[in-house]
Amino acid sequence: MQSGLYVALSSQISLERRMTTIADNLANMNTVGFRATQLKFDDVMTKADGASVAYVSEGAEYVSTRNGGLTQTKNPLDFATKGDTWFSIETPKGPAITRDGRFSILDTGALVTLEGYPVLDAGGGPINLDPNAGPPNLSQDGTLYQNERPVAALGLFEAEIGANFTRAGNSAIIPAQEPQPVVDRAGAGVVQGFVEQANVNPIEQMTQLITVSRAFENVTQLMRDSETSLTDAIKTLGGAN
Repeated sequence: MQSGLYVALSSQISLERRMTTIADNLANMNTVGFRATQLKFDDVMTKADGASVAYVSEGAEYVSTRNGGLTQTKNPLDFATKGDTWFSIETPKGPAITRDGRFSILDTGALVTLEGYPVLDAGGGPINLDPNAGPPNLSQDGTLYQNERPVAALGLFEAEIGANFTRAGNSAIIPAQEPQPVVDRAGAGVVQGFVEQANVNPIEQMTQLITVSRAFENVTQLMRDSETSLTDAIKTLGGAN
């Protein structure tokens, strides 16, 4: 009987983590370039009282690869990357990848994010433009032009974002494995004057939140019933002696 309580407790832990993840996704549904966090759960098999018992794991986080919709801003310093590629930026936590392409040019010519983080090229170096030459023009492969001359190139990177990633800033991610620059750009590219919206579907997330909340309540009631049955059994067996 105690195994049932432990199984229910493991389920509550996983459901609580799922609710936290869904709440974070909903809080960022209007964050440019944000990619939703998902959880993958596995059964953990063990032996208890000679029988196989399946517990629920806490879950492993991963990032949804679904692209968000593009919104036209007509701002020449807004960029959106196509395909499953990322921009690279330098954050206080180290190099990170992001799909938030809202950039600006400092008086020094440095191309930075809205948070002031330097934007990096394919070699991992900061991008510097001529601050007096006006906004750059962009070719599809990410090359930036000023006065019809190529001056820099936005770095596009690929990354396997599995478990153990961390978030930095609004929508940036630091993956466990180092991102690799895109060499073959077939299917990849950058568009100017657009930004990518979050890939969070609020209706889907709200539906999931309701489902998870009800499941959590059901497990809680199951634990109460199990505890009551255990208490009644103890009273009955105790009275029999």
